[in-house]
Amino acid sequence: MRDVAERAGVSLKTVSRVVNGEPGVRSEMQGRVEEAIAALGFRRNVAARSLRMGHPIGSIGLVVADLMNPFYSAVASAVEGVARRHDTALIISSSSEDAHSEQGAVLTLLARPVDGLIVVPVGDDHRYLERERQLGARVVFLDRAGGMIEADAVVLDNVGGARRAVEHLLRRGHRRIGFVGDPATVHTAVERLEGYRAALAAAGIPFDPDLVRMTSSAPEVSESAAGQLLALEDQLTAIFAANNRHCVGTLRAVRAAGRPVAIVGFDDLELADLLPIPVSVIAYDPGELGRAAAELLFSRMAGDSRPPQRIVVPTRLIQRGTGELPPSPSR
Repeated sequence: MRDVAERAGVSLKTVSRVVNGEPGVRSEMQGRVEEAIAALGFRRNVAARSLRMGHPIGSIGLVVADLMNPFYSAVASAVEGVARRHDTALIISSSSEDAHSEQGAVLTLLARPVDGLIVVPVGDDHRYLERERQLGARVVFLDRAGGMIEADAVVLDNVGGARRAVEHLLRRGHRRIGFVGDPATVHTAVERLEGYRAALAAAGIPFDPDLVRMTSSAPEVSESAAGQLLALEDQLTAIFAANNRHCVGTLRAVRAAGRPVAIVGFDDLELADLLPIPVSVIAYDPGELGRAAAELLFSRMAGDSRPPQRIVVPTRLIQRGTGELPPSPSR
């Protein structure tokens, strides 16, 4: 507000009265303040103001990457359960896997009555949150760590889970294993690719970038990416799908290809045990992610001043079908 006051040539008290809609400000002064606010892009941060004054508002925000993804529904349900125990409302927004939209959603929620935020980060630079935190906002990252910022994060064991998935396929004789995952701008995709590469390296198999597709998780895009892998002249025999949406696209591509290809997915799928193509998965409890993030956020809002925490939720392999290589025609 100091910058607004200087630009408008008025006192901080006058700016405060205009921002908070209080009476007693001459129309000429109010106009100058409003012009300065528009020019500087000033936002009234209700959450920070309330925290500074010691008056919790009674709501928290959750920004997810994709409202259509069942994973985030499970996370939101767990966060809501913790919020309800604290007699706090939950406001949910989506970034649609777009960094600009994420920042807009975050800043919009902080300008509204929320006491804290849980954010599934999309981009790789979250320094824009530093000033918000200085103003009193409490932020916990979920599923992915924030970029270029030291902050609380609750994440999965992405590297270990991906490595476990590929090792499962290697034990069953597969050597040409494809990877279908999110773009390299998504932190979880980078970590899961790291686990994929680590498993291959441990087995003495060179990494082949031609077997990797990193693209949008929209099922139709993922299906096309998996189809490209299945069309390679030197055929692969298995695919590691790095999240549930990519697994759906991969399943469609394998069905269209009409030949046996083993699949292991990261994230379990509802009704996966009933699919005609058996799909082993790297599973975990999405609710555990949501609960841990919410409990950490409420702890911070209650005055917890420990250094930034990183909580890692473990994963496990669920085997469905064997995934062994089919006998060759010459045998």
